[in-house]
Amino acid sequence: MTTELLLRYLHFISIFAIVGTLVSEHMLLKPQMTRAEIGKVARIDAVYGLAALSLLTVGLTLWLGGFGKPSEWYTKNWIFHTKLTCFILIGLLSIYPTMFFIKNRKGEAGEVVAIPKMVVMTIRMELLLLFVIPLLAGLMSRGIGSFE
Repeated sequence: MTTELLLRYLHFISIFAIVGTLVSEHMLLKPQMTRAEIGKVARIDAVYGLAALSLLTVGLTLWLGGFGKPSEWYTKNWIFHTKLTCFILIGLLSIYPTMFFIKNRKGEAGEVVAIPKMVVMTIRMELLLLFVIPLLAGLMSRGIGSFE
């Protein structure tokens, strides 16, 4: 019981960290930014990556580790698979902005860099998918989506 509670707590904290960092990235982006500003966004993006890794690790532990509901309950639910697919898509989408931030954070701090619109649009797509996941989780928690 204590282990499950701790895992669920870490799962929620990871979700909040992902939302907070992704919204922060979106709010800090401008059409043109200095390398110092990009460096700040890159550090936020690193926290985002750690939170996503934590969420994935804890989520897989909850799913396959026998905590709470049996793993078959999740495995036989199409909404769970949709939720997992959204998470994977978010991870794949995050590659482009992350690579841009890593590539452009170094150099003269005051140098101005144009931010491609695709970076902004990708982060917006990530946010859109991210805000669908709680709806799916709520449906799933009510037993909706079972293959049985």
